[in-house]
Amino acid sequence: MLKRLPILCAFVLALAGCSHGSDNAAASSTASTPAVSTTAPAAASTSPAPSSSAPAAAASAASAASAPTSPVADAKPAAPFVDNGKWVEGKNYFLIDPAQPTSHPGKVEVTEVFSYACPACNSFHPTMDQLVKNLPSNAVVLYLAAAFRPDENWPLFQRAYYAAQALGVADKTYDAMFDAVWKTGELASYDLQAGKLKPQEAWPTIDDVAKFYAKYGIDPKQFVGVANSFSINTQMKRADDLMKAYGVDSTPGLVVNGKYRLDPRSAGGGPQTIELVQWLVAKETAGK
Repeated sequence: MLKRLPILCAFVLALAGCSHGSDNAAASSTASTPAVSTTAPAAASTSPAPSSSAPAAAASAASAASAPTSPVADAKPAAPFVDNGKWVEGKNYFLIDPAQPTSHPGKVEVTEVFSYACPACNSFHPTMDQLVKNLPSNAVVLYLAAAFRPDENWPLFQRAYYAAQALGVADKTYDAMFDAVWKTGELASYDLQAGKLKPQEAWPTIDDVAKFYAKYGIDPKQFVGVANSFSINTQMKRADDLMKAYGVDSTPGLVVNGKYRLDPRSAGGGPQTIELVQWLVAKETAGK
């Protein structure tokens, strides 16, 4: 997004996008905001951006994407792959070159790059839930927490996610964390009434996050200890490396099997995102 997104506007947006290296802006209710810089066109913003070290970094980063936080309920076999020309590479979805390794043999991985602190991710969350429910049985859903915006306290929420994952409570607290940031304001870095970022000294801390997880049976001291551990620091670095290898620099972003990336804007909206991901899963299943 190109200008900072007022929180009041975020509540009425169905889809928006947050990018690093630029401020946030409001988008229409039918398309997400592109991950563009102030000097790059929208099409260029979604092109792969691998570095020479990305393949090696990504190989060691595969564990940064979590195990499925939501099972694919009532899943059906993958639909037959049919290419009728509706979805266009370079417009609706983008090839990741080189393709990145996956960690679930025999499965097609669908990864959402997200942040609890991203208003667009909060808006996209119901669509992601629908996507999970409509994927075939050979698909597995992963989540990759981003820290694109240190100016909006995103690294804290990346750390919180991986600590919760390590403690086994990421699944059951996933929705509640979004609510704590965007509904109750319990963990908000924004003043939800004024619609602007709080002073940095008023941002939530890891101790505040630990109090939140205490409601789910986690000792606050244990949470803080895990969150500040070498293991979580390493996992955060791996997640950052993997996102660079994917060429994803905005949220929400989706990656299919380490080969394709897209976002709600490139797909054309929420329902189209679900349809496009289903199509790419079928494409991978068919080996096309």
